[in-house]
This record gives sequence, structure tokens and C-alpha cells, in this order.
Amino acid sequence: MITLWGRASSANVQKITWLSEELGLHVDRRDVGGPFGGLDTPEYIAMNPCQLIPTIQDGETCVWESEAVLRYLGAKYGSQFFPQDIEKRASVDKWMCWNQSTWFPAVSQVFATIMKVPSDKRSSAGLAQKLEGANTKAMFMNDQLKDRSFVAGNSLSLADFSFAAWLYRYFTLEIERPDMEYLEDYYETLCKRTAYVKHVHISYESMRVTGAERP
Repeated sequence: MITLWGRASSANVQKITWLSEELGLHVDRRDVGGPFGGLDTPEYIAMNPCQLIPTIQDGETCVWESEAVLRYLGAKYGSQFFPQDIEKRASVDKWMCWNQSTWFPAVSQVFATIMKVPSDKRSSAGLAQKLEGANTKAMFMNDQLKDRSFVAGNSLSLADFSFAAWLYRYFTLEIERPDMEYLEDYYETLCKRTAYVKHVHISYESMRVTGAERP
């Protein structure tokens, strides 16, 4: 059995729980992080010295950092999502790296500004600049999806688990978004997957700080 430490409302944890259900893995998830605390205990630090979530324990193997966990589970249990063929795997890997270096920072900055910054301390110009950055990245992905069904090709892969956890937040935040036919179709396709809805479509309203009104 795999033990997963991390709260259900964390997008980085949602990647793992979504993938685990798609793979039919039994995972014992334990709430830590955010309002649950527990990241500064000696026991947790021994597993994850960075004191972040998620962390998994699979037998004698302990893995932390969400992308590393995805790759570990994909390599061990889900070759349909993380091909053993090195060239096909490289196609998945490069998009996972793009997600973490480009997509995630852009969307998370918008999310943090709206959810964590009280409206009387929020810069409208600053938010607009961050939103422009997120929309630009979303339009870039929209263009990539013109000729394929999923992020790294025509079948679901780890690149989608990496990308689409934050896509839910992007599409449900009260922000202005350009029309993106292909990205919207892709999102609708994912929304037909029971595991995606179950593990990713989780309210994040509890993360909103007092005074951080909707834009």
C-alpha cells in the first residue's frame, strides 16, 4: 500500500490522487500541510526535509516533489502514461518541465493574488499583468492542442496530470480569459473523466484569506 501525505485541496497532491485512481492504486492519504500542519515534525522532516507536500511512501521507497512522484508512479505502475520508450518518454518529460517552469508559476501567481491578498492591498495593475502572463501561457497551450488531443500527444500521459490540476483553477477563477477553442475542448474532455472530477474539482474557497474579495 502507498501512503500519501498531503491535503486534498492541494493541486500538487491532486495530481497524485488523480493518477493513483486512474492506475487503480490503493493509496492511504493523510492530511498534512495548510490548516492541518504536521510538516515540521521530526517524523515528517525525516521523510521530506523540504517540509512540503506531497510525500509518498511506497514500501521502502520515499519520494517527494509532485513531479518526481508522478514520474515514480508512472515508471513503476503506469507505462501507459509514462512510456518506457525513451523518445516517447522524452515528449512527455519536456511538457512536464514546461508545466513546472512556465504554466504553474503563471497561474499560481494569479491564484495567490486573488486568494491571498486582501482587496485593499491588491494592485489592480499588478494583477492585470499577472493575468496577462497566465492567459499568454494558456493561449500557447491552446495552439499546441490544435493538432492533438492531449498535452503530449493523442493519449493521456503524465504531462496531462501535471498540467491539468492547475487548469481547473484557471477555468474556475473569476478572471477574464480569451476564447480558446482547443483548450476548452480539452478541458471538457478531462471533465468527462470521473477521477479528474473527483480529485481535482475540489473547492479552494477555504484558502481565501479574510478581505481577499473576488476581482
